[in-house]
Amino acid sequence: MLYTEQHRELMRSVTRFVEAEIDPHAEEWEAAGIFPARALFRKMGKQGLLGIHKPERFGGQGLDYSYEIAFCEAIGAAKSASSVMAIGVQTDMATPALMKHGSDELRDEFLKPSISGDYVACLGVSEAGAGSDVASIKTTARRDGDDYVIDGGKMWTTNGTQADWMCLLANTGDGPAHRNKSLICLPMKTKGVNVARKLDKLGMRASDTAQIFFDGVRVPQRYRIGEEGMGFIYQMQQFQEERLWAAAAGLLKMERAIRMTIEYTAERHAFGKSILDNQVVHFRLAELETKVELLRSLVYRAVEEYINGADVTQLASMAKLTAGRLLREVTDGCLQYWGGMGYMTESEISRMYRDGRLTSIGGGADEVMLGIICKGMGILPGQRKNH
Repeated sequence: MLYTEQHRELMRSVTRFVEAEIDPHAEEWEAAGIFPARALFRKMGKQGLLGIHKPERFGGQGLDYSYEIAFCEAIGAAKSASSVMAIGVQTDMATPALMKHGSDELRDEFLKPSISGDYVACLGVSEAGAGSDVASIKTTARRDGDDYVIDGGKMWTTNGTQADWMCLLANTGDGPAHRNKSLICLPMKTKGVNVARKLDKLGMRASDTAQIFFDGVRVPQRYRIGEEGMGFIYQMQQFQEERLWAAAAGLLKMERAIRMTIEYTAERHAFGKSILDNQVVHFRLAELETKVELLRSLVYRAVEEYINGADVTQLASMAKLTAGRLLREVTDGCLQYWGGMGYMTESEISRMYRDGRLTSIGGGADEVMLGIICKGMGILPGQRKNH
């Protein structure tokens, strides 16, 4: 996959937006423990940035997914990783299934205002007892007349305190765990939805992450996305875009961490020369830069195959696994060369170190990615044939 001048112009436009609307507020939002999602999303919606690969019929730009990845790369360089993650939920985590499988009526009601930025979306999958193990969720949505009645709860919900609606995964039947779930559009102001608390986290501190409970929440069955019982399958498809987003969003972030470290170590002196003049330092930074470029190649290959209709579960899982581990390696390695300043909360490299740790957990932990990759290789117990 090669970026055209159109891709580059989109990235320049996104960079201008980041420099004007996100970077100046990053530290303020971090201190407040939240960012103004609706205000920011409306500004993005006016510039067409929340529906780049969504249909024009619902307010999107109707471009292919390579443009979404270009957007993702550019927005990933923002100083507020928290807001970047929240934007990713809006564009590539809570809305892909609705875009692909929702009725036109449902897309008019929930997708269109999400693209315009008038609605903030969140994704309700993880639970206190079911994070990466999606099949074991306990939240139920039982039929009652023309409605579903929802009971249960969700945990670690990004955008949870500000969201207008949730893309909710719930058990709608008693069948096999992979065939008894459905995705439902749930308005967050519905009676019985209780946002219990905003969670206190190690990193991504400007992102409001919530624990949410449902007690007899009633929504019409027409709010179901696609077929009943297909929710697990739809969510696995959504994870492909979420994992590609996670990998792509880290590319320019890591490159910026390396550039910041080059600038800092060039000015910082010890034992009669700059820190950067030590071969162990500039060789290490070159090695990290090379690894970032290798990840970019993997992401681009996965996106190219995805655009061509291929199932990229394997490649997306590899990219997400690599991104999470490389983010940890880059931010940890760079922080080391900042010395005492790197350990200060006020230092941006410190925030990057804390924020980057989530990539190996959210959207499927590293171990889950490895399990998926092993399954694709046919080497899990029970897959291997005796010879």
